[in-house]
Amino acid sequence: MNFDEFSLRIPKIKNLPLPGEASHLKMAPQFRLEELRKARQKSKNPKKAGVMALFYPDSRHKTQFLLILRKSHPKDVHSNQVGFPGGKVEKGDSDLMATALRETYEEVGVEPSDVEVVRSLSEIYIPPSNFEVHPFVGLYAKVKPFVPQITEVASILEVKLEDFMSDNSLFTENLSTSYAKNVDVPAFKLNGYTVWGATSMMLSEIRTLLQQVL
Repeated sequence: MNFDEFSLRIPKIKNLPLPGEASHLKMAPQFRLEELRKARQKSKNPKKAGVMALFYPDSRHKTQFLLILRKSHPKDVHSNQVGFPGGKVEKGDSDLMATALRETYEEVGVEPSDVEVVRSLSEIYIPPSNFEVHPFVGLYAKVKPFVPQITEVASILEVKLEDFMSDNSLFTENLSTSYAKNVDVPAFKLNGYTVWGATSMMLSEIRTLLQQVL
């Protein structure tokens, strides 16, 4: 879809009820469902984080959005996984939107003043790292070259909107991680990468909203 047309339509999601858990659960592995049930039963005092789903035009003015492949870190349960730019709250952040904008600047070089934040989405709790993540949808119309953060970002994935919205992007894959072995997980296949877990659950909510306005 042409980015100008997308920019006119996406503000309509502001008026839609967030599907939240109904969308999240579509992409939740079975072991995650058990974790979430247990997490609800105890006080977890989670750390807070903000992430940004950033939509922007490519060189042909077609709409795409940004994901990053995180570098491998032995102490990070989410290392070497695909996700949105973003990270944990820091002392100087005025709110979670400021966190998402700051982290997006740090990780991919997008100035906060160049991003039009459309709306916040449903927060999601991530048991392995005890983070409560707050996603935001943003538009980045005046695109400049991305600058990946050397210490955090292995590569930048520029995903076409059409590929994301296609049913062909949805599949199930058998995975093993540091905290779950040999499990079947619902996922997106985007730019050749398997996108699963919390990121796929947030993407599911975005996809549900976009299906109603595009």
